[in-house]
Amino acid sequence: MNQIEAIGLVELNSIAAGVQTADEMIKVAPVLLIAAMTICPGKYISLVGGEVSAVESSVKRGKEVGDEWVVDTLFIPNVHPDVFPAITGTVSVGAIEAIGIIETFSVASAIVAGDGAAKVAKVRLTELRLAQGLAGKYFVVMTGHVSDVSAGVEAGVTLIRESGMLVKSVVIPRPHHDLKQKMD
Repeated sequence: MNQIEAIGLVELNSIAAGVQTADEMIKVAPVLLIAAMTICPGKYISLVGGEVSAVESSVKRGKEVGDEWVVDTLFIPNVHPDVFPAITGTVSVGAIEAIGIIETFSVASAIVAGDGAAKVAKVRLTELRLAQGLAGKYFVVMTGHVSDVSAGVEAGVTLIRESGMLVKSVVIPRPHHDLKQKMD
């Protein structure tokens, strides 16, 4: 596997079913297991990457094995390059003119919203919080010029609104200096 062209994720509300699903996802196709872990509240995610067709097959198998335990899934070919650093928390924020936040009820919807925002608008994804301490909520944070952040948030929200996974979205123009320092 030379590069990650696509990512796929299956999110389940059973840990046992999640581990079984992760195993089947990586057995069915030559994908890289990026994350297989428990998340709050008692959910399990399997995130894979690789060539488009392999990831697509892996997610399909994950849906089959996970069956009634599946909360949400995603398959993103040509994933935006800002997604991985935002997930791993390796982004240096720098200057902040505006902050945009999209809060969701599923990991998959947060990733879809972030990827969509970064593809549509000139924003920088600074954080994609996927796991612990959020009582089953997840969020994506982006920065940039106010108009770009507004367009990015709007694009991300549009992609997930129909799924019922959107909690709230905000755009904060000219955030206070103290808040900016906490974001870096």
